[in-house]
Order: sequence, then structure tokens, then C-alpha cells
Amino acid sequence: MINLATARLRQLRIVSLAATGLLLTSVALATPSSAQEAAPAAAPPAAAASDIPGVDEIRSSPNLRQIANLPKQAPFDTTAALNSDMAFQGKYAFAGNYNGFVIYDISRPSAPKITSQVNCPGSQNDISVYGNLLFVSTDSSRSDDSCASVAQPASVKESWEGIKVFDISDKTNPRYIKSVETACGSHTHTLVPGKDRKNVYLYVSSYSPRAEFPDCQPPHDSISIVKVPVKKPTEAAVISTPNLFPDGGFPGSETGSATTGCHDITAYPSKDIAAGACMGDGILLDIKNREAPKLITQVRDTVNFAFWHSATFNNAGTKVVFTDELGGGGAATCNETVGPNRGADAVYDITGRGNARKLEFRSYYKIPRTNGDTENCVAHNGSLVPVLGRDIMVQAWYQGGISVWDFTDSRHPKEIAYWERGPLSDTQAVTGGAWSTYYYNGNIYSNDIQKGLDVLELNDWRTWSANLTRFKELNVQTQPGYLSW
Repeated sequence: MINLATARLRQLRIVSLAATGLLLTSVALATPSSAQEAAPAAAPPAAAASDIPGVDEIRSSPNLRQIANLPKQAPFDTTAALNSDMAFQGKYAFAGNYNGFVIYDISRPSAPKITSQVNCPGSQNDISVYGNLLFVSTDSSRSDDSCASVAQPASVKESWEGIKVFDISDKTNPRYIKSVETACGSHTHTLVPGKDRKNVYLYVSSYSPRAEFPDCQPPHDSISIVKVPVKKPTEAAVISTPNLFPDGGFPGSETGSATTGCHDITAYPSKDIAAGACMGDGILLDIKNREAPKLITQVRDTVNFAFWHSATFNNAGTKVVFTDELGGGGAATCNETVGPNRGADAVYDITGRGNARKLEFRSYYKIPRTNGDTENCVAHNGSLVPVLGRDIMVQAWYQGGISVWDFTDSRHPKEIAYWERGPLSDTQAVTGGAWSTYYYNGNIYSNDIQKGLDVLELNDWRTWSANLTRFKELNVQTQPGYLSW
């Protein structure tokens, strides 16, 4: 999936070695019942009003700049129509919205255009693509599986939630071709290609069962696996609901969510592993058998993590970054009161081999800027920047903006670039900011909840080699490998 000419690779190695030459001129092991104890990071300083950007004011480091913004268009231009996750294929970006999804032409990153919009309500419309197929997650109880559905209580047996499948062979006119109902709906899903490439699998994450919900009964310690025959996608169906917590998940506490399923899973198919962020637990999975993932190890952080939200591997597959969505994405947690270790990222090293692999906690990372009380800000969706020889990630922080940070040294992560807008309002809380921020083929794309599509350009000597990597398709939670040393 990567186009990188041999000649360019040879040149890259020579220049990279030269650059490397110039560059040279009390943590506890996490176990399923242990809390994380890290040397305290420096808390963000208390911010004077002048330190926080004004409403819609843009601030950034010199090495990261905005090159385009395309505002939300009707019918997605209301405050309630929240932009959500993204996927990429060729010259197109696919952006979820609580009312449907948008396909952008990004052949000119500085001048993106809307190719088509599909109105199909159903939060949160998490999105992925594979060839001519597009999949979206519906995690709100609906009257039926159509795009004309209306909200209906989950206590009604006939209500529907799950996966919708679209044919996108014509990007100007996507066609809805199939639905698959899943237990507790589909908050997110992760696309995992079958090893024979004849099928793709969707690992569907959902949670929050209740006794009065006929299709979402407790206990719910499982995911749903949807098998999609690539040539016959209308035969897609749930084939299993594996229990990922045979010994039980975190029961919950005053500061941490109980595990009742998973929020998100990131797969690394070429290495046959996946990492699950499962509300109260972080897990590592063996996915050699795509239809029967197996738990390798499980960790908890009962001190600083409130809600295990998402995961990202480094390129070598030797580390996992887990995020804590403290406050559910709607709270102002980037401040001195909350501090640097909550609502943050946690960097774990993967140690050992095979079924003896463990996740060992190394450090926390949080943006080093204080946000205002009206700004929802917490760690959210990001991706690797495909830099050779280093572990660098770009990440969304809602109204905290966008952060590019280096975790090559697992114990000492550091920010190397940032970009942010001021609050949507300085008098009232309005949900907004960057939901998903991903690096794709030379630029950073960010789906802002209220402001639309942002495109940014990163110019930094530490990340220049990323420009030599090109993906034909990118679903960030289906993590691709890239050439390194």
C-alpha cells in the first residue's frame, strides 16, 4: 500500500544518516489491578486571560500552519451536527458527521472540495473504507435501519443500531446497500482485512448495556465481529461475539468507568495484534485468527484514567499510546485543576513475546497549554506521522487544538508542534474543536466538530521523511506499517 521508489529510499537513508549525525552534535509495571504511579509531570501554568486565545483566534508554533478550511455545509451546518471520524483513499477524504458523512476531494490539499454529502442520521457515524465499500457506525437507537429513520428508545425491541454499508464506486453518488444490526449498536468499528483478502472483518465496539434494552443486555463484555465478503457485501453478517473479558472487566469506581464492552480497537493486521481501549481497561489482543481474537494481556490505571478511549501503536509494534477521554469529550479538563496526568495519553511499552507479552506503563503526555473554562479539551483521536526512525504522533484535543508530539523516548514524550483556535465562546460552553486529526500523504487533516475540515502543513526537520510515504488507503484504526529501519 506504500509507494516508495528504491532510489528515493537510498537517498532517504543517506540523508537520514547525515541528519542523525547532526542530531547527536520510579514507574510501576501495570497489572490488571494496579494503578499507575509516575513521576509527576510539570502542570500547565495557571493562565491569565491574555494567555488564552480570543474567540476563533488562531495560534500555533512556527512549524505548523493552516493551509485550508472548508466550513460545514447544509444540512450538516448546525451546532448539533457534530463532525466525527475520518478515513482516506486516493485523492479523497471521508468525514463522518452525526447526520451522515461527507466525501472531500483533497487532490489539492490547499483547496479541498466537497464531492458529495450523504444525509443519514445516526451518531456517531464512525467511518472506514475498503475498495468500493464504506462502513459507518450507528450508535443511537433508531426507528429502523434506513437513512430516513428517527430516534426511538432502545427499550423498544424493534429499534435498530449497528453498521451501514455503502457502495462508493461512484464518489459523487454513494449507494446504501446493506445494514447489520449489532448488540448495543456500534459506537466505533475497526476494519480488519482477512488474510485471503476475500473478506473484511469489522470489530464493532459498543457499551452501556441496560436490563430494559432488549438488544443490549448486561453483562456485555464482548465485541461483535461482522464478516463482509468483498465481492458480495450484501451478505455481511455478525459471525461471532467474542468475550474479551473472561475474567471480568474493571467494575468501576468514583473516578473510573466500569468495563461494559470496548470504546475503540486499533488493529495492526500485518503484526496480528490489536489494542483495545475498553472504558476501564486497556487490552492487547492476538488477531491471527481474525474471527476469534484472543486476549494477551490487560491493564488498568485506577489513579489517573477515567475512560480508556483509543489506542495507537508505534510503527515497530513495540509501544501503545492509550488515551483517556476524561469527561467524555464535553468537559474542560486542560487546566491546572485537573493537572497533567488526567485526560491525557499514557505510553506503554510492549515487553515479552507471544502470549507472555505485557503492557508496561512508561509515562503520560498532555498538551502543555491551559485552556479556558468554556473549552472542552481532552485527549482524542490521532495518528502516527510516518517518520523514519522515530515515534511521532499528531493528535486532536477538541478545543485544545492539534498537537504533534514525539514519544520515541517512552519515558519522556515531548511536544514538537501545535495549532489551536480560541474558544467558540468565552461566555458559555459549546461542544467543538478537533475530533479526529490524522496525517495523510504529506498533510494533516482535521475534522473540526463545528468549523469543518482543516488542512495543515507541518514543516519540521524531525518529520521531513514522512513526506516520502504514501498510502493508497488509510483507516487509522487499521494501522498500516511503513518503511523504517
